Amino acid sequence: MEGRQVSSFSVQRKDVSPVKEHALDMALNSFDDQYKGCVEMMEAELEGLNRTEFASSQLYAETWEKAVSRWDERMASLAVARGLKPEHGIALLAYTDSKGLYQDFNTAVREAGRTQDTYLNGFNFKTFHFLLTRALQLLRKTSSPRCQEVYRGVNVRFITERLKQVRFGHFTSSSLKKEVAERFGTDTFFTIKTCHGVNIKNFSFSPTQEEVLIPPYEKFKVVNFTKDTKTTYIHLLSLEESSVHNCVFVKGDRGQRLGLGERWGGNWLQKNLLGYTGLVQILY
Repeated sequence: MEGRQVSSFSVQRKDVSPVKEHALDMALNSFDDQYKGCVEMMEAELEGLNRTEFASSQLYAETWEKAVSRWDERMASLAVARGLKPEHGIALLAYTDSKGLYQDFNTAVREAGRTQDTYLNGFNFKTFHFLLTRALQLLRKTSSPRCQEVYRGVNVRFITERLKQVRFGHFTSSSLKKEVAERFGTDTFFTIKTCHGVNIKNFSFSPTQEEVLIPPYEKFKVVNFTKDTKTTYIHLLSLEESSVHNCVFVKGDRGQRLGLGERWGGNWLQKNLLGYTGLVQILY
């Protein structure tokens, strides 16, 4: 998981200062769209979105290019789930890259649901969010077991209450291996029973980390919450999916916002998202 278990919160600590605590809650500012009923419409909009999103972030473009290259190697020996397209696998690989795209992305996801305008005009990861969400949805259909116990360690001190309902509110990395999770932090250590998180080992730059990726919309109950002088321990049990948003982009005035005269064809993915050269020609 490289550094991906690090929260979007940035905390600097000195030995003489108390540890700053952050509340674990329902993350109501999160953009948690599941795209129910609008998958095809979203796919038809991806070209217009990427014309601006890749151009706005060099890290995004470079990480995607690296993931495309790695995907070509992976797909030769990988049996993929029904319906999973190359762009879904590439998005997962890009997320697991160690350069830090996941940090910029998750910071944005946690706040993009604050208002409709925040998402439509200030969130530059619409395509990435859609592809990651679809990847987890498709992989979950064939994943076994459906629910898994995973672990997550972070260098942020979270506080909550027993029986409280919470969400992470961003794409959340965890591991099937406790010892792996402990390497990423021990200020807060989570034991999580997830039923919507998916094992993405085969789509990761670091497969030995046995990563399970949890979506922003999974709701949990706090089963237990304890802390000592060094570590807070939180035990979470999956309850259900819980989203505030659905199909936000396609419900808006898409053409006017993107400056497009017509709906773009969905075959753009195959021609451009899967090859960085074609993408550069479009963007620049």
